[in-house]
Amino acid sequence: MINSDAIPLVGMGLITSLGRQTAENHEAVKEGRTGIRHLHRGEGPFHLQCGAPSLDPVIPPMPKKLHSQMKFLNRGARLGFHAALEALSCLGEDHGVPPERRALFVASGDHTQAGCEFMLPAMKDAIAGSGSSRIDQAKLNQCAMSRVNPFFLLDSLQNNLFSFLSAHCQFMGPNTSLASFSPGGGHALELAARSIRFGQADMALAVGYGSWINEISLYELHGLGLLSSCRHGAASYRPLDRGRDGFIAGEGGAALLLVSPRVVKEAGLQSPPAFLQGTGNCIETASSHSIRVPRDVTFRVMQKTLEVCGMNAEDLGCLIPHGSGSRDGDRSELNSILKVLGDAAKKVPVWGLKAHTGHMGAASDLAEIILGIEAVREQRIPGTLHFEQTEPEFLPLRISSAPQRLRRSSFLSVSYGIGGQSSAAVIEVK
Repeated sequence: MINSDAIPLVGMGLITSLGRQTAENHEAVKEGRTGIRHLHRGEGPFHLQCGAPSLDPVIPPMPKKLHSQMKFLNRGARLGFHAALEALSCLGEDHGVPPERRALFVASGDHTQAGCEFMLPAMKDAIAGSGSSRIDQAKLNQCAMSRVNPFFLLDSLQNNLFSFLSAHCQFMGPNTSLASFSPGGGHALELAARSIRFGQADMALAVGYGSWINEISLYELHGLGLLSSCRHGAASYRPLDRGRDGFIAGEGGAALLLVSPRVVKEAGLQSPPAFLQGTGNCIETASSHSIRVPRDVTFRVMQKTLEVCGMNAEDLGCLIPHGSGSRDGDRSELNSILKVLGDAAKKVPVWGLKAHTGHMGAASDLAEIILGIEAVREQRIPGTLHFEQTEPEFLPLRISSAPQRLRRSSFLSVSYGIGGQSSAAVIEVK
């Protein structure tokens, strides 16, 4: 049942290693496919090649002045831009919302430009012909003038997509750019919802994007003990399974477009595909400097979000956890889910999604909401990819590798990040 504070969700955009559009991604998930493949990025202390492959977004026509600014958008930002355009296209251009009533919130957990790859061509030239590995500093300075992108520092700015989207799509209402870990997309969605709910905007776009397949990022994630050993290739990514040993990194962009009821009426939208019932954000640990996972990392945020929506666990059709695939993280999250669901544990399917796309940072939580909407529309969720069996204490939960029928049309999606930051949203699907 849709509550009176629910916000119409009229547009979705998604680009991942599975496909360029929402429909492509949905079909791939239904068919049980994964976008994780070998990238052949060389050798290392872990399998660098097990990231998601790159996808080059199609760039639409735009004014010459703006087109020249595309060079400031790095790989991850272009993925976010592509997703944003798809979400906006769902509403169409004749929505009548003035620029000052358009809100924009962009979350980037992007590591596209981590490292010094931009210096490699100049360094190779500075070494060439020297007969050794020593770098000729004078030659390096000279080569850098022609071989290094003069905008390399600008490429790494986290607010480039926010700035570009604001200009390209004329978002002049409430706005901000967020740099965060996994729950970043959820934070952007909550801010977008508030701008509509408090009457500050009539349309609000929430965007999350991330690219975690850069070698430097992978080494850092490996050093934190978060990555899978990839002993079994793409099938190594096993969220919620007792054989899990970490995640496989990916990249992508996701976007959700919210509007006020007035816009729904004026734009002639007969039935929005979904409604945002409510959101929640919490911090689950007293120390923001700790990377240790709290015992119940998402319990409070799930409980709080259901309370905000005036719902009980039994009202849910399914629950989409963060499901990063780490040993401690999934255990903590499954503990949280057991506590929140209580007697409803045998009725509410739990569905992990990251084995399809890889972990995409700030894009993952919005991507999972989008894939959740598409699945719940059909009243049937696919199985959790690569899942076999969880630990004995979590057997009461309905986690399965097989598709499951749903008895309700709403779902809860959850995300958490390092330091215990967590985010959740309840979506009602029409």
